[in-house]
Amino acid sequence: MSQTTNMTTGSPARHILKFALPLLIGNIFQQLYNMVDSMVVGNFVGSNALAAVGTCGSTNFLFFSLSSGLAIGIGVIVSQYYGANDEENVRATIANSFYVLITASLVVSLIGFTAAPSILRLLKVPQSILGYSILYMRTTCMGIIGIATYNGVSAILRALGDSRTPLYFLILSSLVNVVLDLTFVAAFGMGVFGVALATILSQYISAISCLIYAFLKVPYFKLTREELKPHGVIIARSFRLGVPIALQSSMIAVSCMVLQGVVNGFGETVMAAYTVIARIEQLVQQPYSSLASAVTTYSGQNIGAGNVERVRKGFRQSVMMAAIFSMAMIPVMYLGGESLIRLFVKDNPETVRIATRALRMTSLCYFGLGMIYVPRGLMNGCGDAAFSMINGISEVICRVAFAHVFTGIPVIGYWGVWLTTGATWVMTGAVCLIRYFQGAWKNKAITRPFSQNAQNEPRIYCAKSTKMI
Repeated sequence: MSQTTNMTTGSPARHILKFALPLLIGNIFQQLYNMVDSMVVGNFVGSNALAAVGTCGSTNFLFFSLSSGLAIGIGVIVSQYYGANDEENVRATIANSFYVLITASLVVSLIGFTAAPSILRLLKVPQSILGYSILYMRTTCMGIIGIATYNGVSAILRALGDSRTPLYFLILSSLVNVVLDLTFVAAFGMGVFGVALATILSQYISAISCLIYAFLKVPYFKLTREELKPHGVIIARSFRLGVPIALQSSMIAVSCMVLQGVVNGFGETVMAAYTVIARIEQLVQQPYSSLASAVTTYSGQNIGAGNVERVRKGFRQSVMMAAIFSMAMIPVMYLGGESLIRLFVKDNPETVRIATRALRMTSLCYFGLGMIYVPRGLMNGCGDAAFSMINGISEVICRVAFAHVFTGIPVIGYWGVWLTTGATWVMTGAVCLIRYFQGAWKNKAITRPFSQNAQNEPRIYCAKSTKMI
């Protein structure tokens, strides 16, 4: 298994950077899903359709995060057991992860498809684009199972130190998505439905490809019939770590939906500007996200091995990386922001003007965004599930409160939408740093000796093994 990496020895910065680079490339390609969708819709269908796709962004994020959060939790468990050299329990966690992910994604898909009209009306989506929005949301919800499968397998491979393999399949699916977008929309005139269909087909391609590779090439996935039997305690542990992370993302998504509702009240021009900014900032966030994922695996393996000081060292070096990137992005957005925006929309000069100024405003707060991602990655890796809830609640409170306060001031108006974004990043980043320095994460490893566990912590034994999980 040459692709796996043990991060408990060697240079922390080198491990984190080497691990994060494939993640960054993969995340950038993944953002092509949304960016190409927006470009194709904006240029071949129109700004109204672009607003319809954009208004579904936070809602889709809500449904996707419920399954992807569980995948992250499963990856945390695998990384800690891998760091502790407990191979049998790595296999047991992998076997039971399928029951967790498939069940959750089926439930979420059904809820999203059924509730789409009610949710979008609650968000005050204008009647002129409501039909487009419902069609796009319902179609993309059918891809949640593919997203959950890909995220699950990828999280496990990354927990084992392999960040390259998921990248290859993601690049393939991203290229397929571009081709299908142009085919369905530009050639066949399928509009918003064609964009959504291209997206979900691409997601299933990445999921199936990654799953086949794992079963053929990764020994941990070569599971026996006995190992594939459901294990209630392992499933419960996966939910215990995964559900808080999923709820964290879900709460953030709900707060984004509230903000989207505020945006919708300012009309289609502001909605289109908000959609464009969201697409660009999704791309900007990828270095932070990749760094956080690398820190999650790094901290998971090292906390599993009991090396707290090494976790701290990796954190300090990761903060420095985030700071350098944040500073570099400010001149990029001030000098090149308008050119980026014109890639998405050309038929509405007012949308370009608003989006350009808004992008410059939020770029000043990128370091606050980085200080959300890096501590979150560390504490997720260490198994600090309580932090996930604290982080989610703080972001919800900030985004909802700031949105209503800032936009309610007449002289600020719709600019309060982007003031809300920046202020939320700064405040939530501060909460994350406080949690890190409090140090609760140091005692959250599931692999710590049983004598240190909570009184009611269950003892778990794998089949044909006396090893305790």
